[in-house]
Amino acid sequence: MQTRKLGPFEVSAIGFGCMSLSHAYGSPPSRDVAEQVLLGALDAGHTFFDTAAVYGLGHNETLVGEVLGPHRDRFVLASKCGITDATGTQRGIDGRPETLKALCDVSLRRLGTDVIDLYYLHRWDKKVPIEDSVGALADLVKAGKIRTIGLSEVSAPTLRRAHAVHPITALQTEYSPWTRNPEIAVLEACRELGVTFVAFSPVGRGFLAGAAHDPSTLEDNDFRKGMPRFQGEALAANLKVYEAFAAIAQETGCTPAQLCLAWLLRKGDDIVSIPGTANPDHMRENAAAAAITLSDDIMARVDAAVNERTVVGPRYAAAMQASVDTERMPVEEGV
Repeated sequence: MQTRKLGPFEVSAIGFGCMSLSHAYGSPPSRDVAEQVLLGALDAGHTFFDTAAVYGLGHNETLVGEVLGPHRDRFVLASKCGITDATGTQRGIDGRPETLKALCDVSLRRLGTDVIDLYYLHRWDKKVPIEDSVGALADLVKAGKIRTIGLSEVSAPTLRRAHAVHPITALQTEYSPWTRNPEIAVLEACRELGVTFVAFSPVGRGFLAGAAHDPSTLEDNDFRKGMPRFQGEALAANLKVYEAFAAIAQETGCTPAQLCLAWLLRKGDDIVSIPGTANPDHMRENAAAAAITLSDDIMARVDAAVNERTVVGPRYAAAMQASVDTERMPVEEGV
């Protein structure tokens, strides 16, 4: 698989997001299936794995540590802090320095490692100056507990403030053909500062892969049930957008999910995507997208079919939107 620079690391251009093995998309898979997915991803060439303390309130970090721990020298490990208390067992945004430092120790134990390669502030706690939270992470770098610092779901101004305290290696937020928010300002800021951009949900929360088109089939604990784009008139409009997108994928000779990932690869060699899945077949399908090169014509057609003008609805409901610091598209301003 082709590789990209991530601070001092060289990682696969398509990494692996571990969240869905524990959290957010309904019931997680069995332990056997989760192991198949993680070990299969490693064998398929993924060398960048992304987890977080909040995923399953420790379940995901423990899973990653137990399954991938014996292969620790084969991949770059990222985790995140800031959406749980200091024990990692209660959800809630908390960016106080003492909480972040205590939680890092918890994550190190769960992951079974001496050092986390990339440690993100998962959400900016707006009650705490970003400089204080990043300062705490800088102390963890000095202590040898983490190697580099990342931020998640922050705006360009917040990134610049954080970067002035300590170099930021990566900024992570949602980016796909149907979520273009990073194109407002934060991608440019990343390039100005030399920060790698990490795209999560690169296949539109599964929607652009052909999933979650009928909300009635989603489990109660699938958080897409509360996302505006998956509901009512917005869903009906977005299904038409998907049809146009899927037709382009068919003409291109790839799956819709692969078209999303190949599109991101063409958007810049400073972008790394981290698709996640609980399905071994989908994992292999995603990995194969690294070998696909899209023409300028296909890129233009995707951009015309799926963008901030054709997709209907904000990416988050109001309560979740309040927890992030990212720039918003005009369609989201009323949230």
